[in-house]
Amino acid sequence: MMKLPDLSSLFKRKSAAERMAELQADKAAAEPAPPKPPLIDFKQLADDFKTLDPQDPGLWPLAPRVVILFSLFVALIAAAWGFGAIGWSVQIEELEAKRNQEASHKEEWLKKKKQAVNLDEYRRQLAEIDRSFGALLKQLPNKAEMGDMLVDINKAAQGRGLAVELFKPGGEARKEFYAEVPITLNLTGSYHDIGAFTGDIAKLPRIVTLNDIKLSTGKNGELALNTTAKTFRYLDDNELADQKKQAKKGKNK
Repeated sequence: MMKLPDLSSLFKRKSAAERMAELQADKAAAEPAPPKPPLIDFKQLADDFKTLDPQDPGLWPLAPRVVILFSLFVALIAAAWGFGAIGWSVQIEELEAKRNQEASHKEEWLKKKKQAVNLDEYRRQLAEIDRSFGALLKQLPNKAEMGDMLVDINKAAQGRGLAVELFKPGGEARKEFYAEVPITLNLTGSYHDIGAFTGDIAKLPRIVTLNDIKLSTGKNGELALNTTAKTFRYLDDNELADQKKQAKKGKNK
């Protein structure tokens, strides 16, 4: 009868091998994992820059080329931004000036539109002013009528029974379009006669004003009136032209 081989030792050897593999796996699991390499090796990058050949950029390593191109791109963007900021500031100032100009033109347009809408009314008012001015101007005598005006003032005093002690026209004082003629008056009479004389002066068709009025007691208890009567006359065309010439000469000096 044949004997079967003893397989116990084989099983024992396999078991030992398995245990050895398990021990090695446990040891490997217990050891820490090696650190991962960095994404960018700055030391290697620095070494690559040290070995660059400026005469042959085509042989440069990839990393330095990428860094240099990125740096140039950033520099161009910064330069463009700087120059753009200067140009933008000028354009912003011009835009603000145009806006102010637009507001000014708009306001001027509104004023002119308002004037255009009320043009007929303005014309009517201008015609009314011209009529009023003409009526006032008629109250001023011309140069030829001044003699009659002085006679009217003298007659107004004598007509009320006042004694004319002094009647002295003074020199003319020319204004823009008229001349002012002062007349020094010294009159004596009763209170009522002097009051009536002032009323007659106010009723004259020409403008006459009494200025610097002084009342005092005269002889025989009568009142003495010392005043300066001022009348006015308008300047004719020749006198206005001469006055403008004199004004121009004064400016040129």
